[in-house]
Amino acid sequence: MNDLTATSADRADDAKTSLLFSQFTLRDVTFPNRIVLAPMQMYKTAPDGRFTDWHFQHLARFAIGGAGTVMTEGLIVDPVGRNTYGDCGIWNDEQIEPLRKLVDFLHGNGTLAACQLHHAGPKSARQRPWEGLGPLGEAEAAKGESPWQPVSSCDGRSVAGWHQPRGLTPDEIRKLVDAYGAAAARCDKAGFDVLDVHAAHGYLLHSFLSPVANTRADEYGGDLTGRMRFALEVASAIRANWPEAKPIFFRISSVDWRKDLDTRSDGWSIEDSVVLARELKKRGIDVIDCSSGGIRAENSLMDYAKQRRKLTRGHQVPYAEQIRRETPISTMAVGVILDGPQAEAILQAGQADLIAVGREFLTDPHWGLHAAQQLGVDPEWSLWPPSYGWWLSLREKIGIE
Repeated sequence: MNDLTATSADRADDAKTSLLFSQFTLRDVTFPNRIVLAPMQMYKTAPDGRFTDWHFQHLARFAIGGAGTVMTEGLIVDPVGRNTYGDCGIWNDEQIEPLRKLVDFLHGNGTLAACQLHHAGPKSARQRPWEGLGPLGEAEAAKGESPWQPVSSCDGRSVAGWHQPRGLTPDEIRKLVDAYGAAAARCDKAGFDVLDVHAAHGYLLHSFLSPVANTRADEYGGDLTGRMRFALEVASAIRANWPEAKPIFFRISSVDWRKDLDTRSDGWSIEDSVVLARELKKRGIDVIDCSSGGIRAENSLMDYAKQRRKLTRGHQVPYAEQIRRETPISTMAVGVILDGPQAEAILQAGQADLIAVGREFLTDPHWGLHAAQQLGVDPEWSLWPPSYGWWLSLREKIGIE
């Protein structure tokens, strides 16, 4: 078991104030450092939505790579809400045990275990990204992956040519609220320490929040209060089924970035996010996970491509900063955070409380440990697993010509 908190007396004196490698406490849960592995859909075959050995090895390696908290990909709360046939689920009790195996491994390595609840809504019933990311069709049906009927806030498609979603009835919305609550209870049974709710990137909850997608005229549409209703009911249901001692995160698209030509709406704004964050705090949410975009695109990254926008370092950090400044809630920054010094600077500037790193961990599974060395908090390689660190430290002391 390796301690991922930089508290060793051997670390460099000028790095003792590192926030990235300091502890952070929410409710009764203490994060060993501020690095969180972001949820990333892998779309690998998961029979009946069950977590597999592939998923285990994918996530287990980050427990020894310096992430203080490792989060699963989105676990689907209802089979209708699957992105693809390769999604992992938490809609029945049979899906709990394989997740518990991961949780036990993470805990055994001094890492917090986090999970995300997800429903793809209008983006359901599609191909895996490397197979085209389009709607499931005849070719997929011939292989045993027939399309199904997606649901959303309204009948409008997220992307031209995709399956036409069906707007949910109020009764169906209430059943889904219960499904989120039941999924949260299953995640607790699996032993997770932290729970995150996916309400971003044009998926189901975001399709209700954004005026670009939600043109309903009932209590779940119309003004901001109506459009927030479903998300807030989900938040309340999850808190009621999740231990009071454990924190809940809520991932949002802080802004939509677009004006919709059909509705003439400017879309979801950072000001809307501030209002939502305040209401979520009242319902027991502890952290806003600040992402952006995706309401009318295949995913949030392709939203950039469609608008001919280039990614920039920390492009979503200002959203985390504003929500943190204007509301009584903690925030997590995510998006093109490439190295330890950049992450440290975000925390030191008070722009966020936690740092989520996703794709950079895919390119470097030891991103967190390398960040510690970049910041000078681990000169003796003591944060590495002992079976790694003793050799790497010795090699460094001997030197290489």
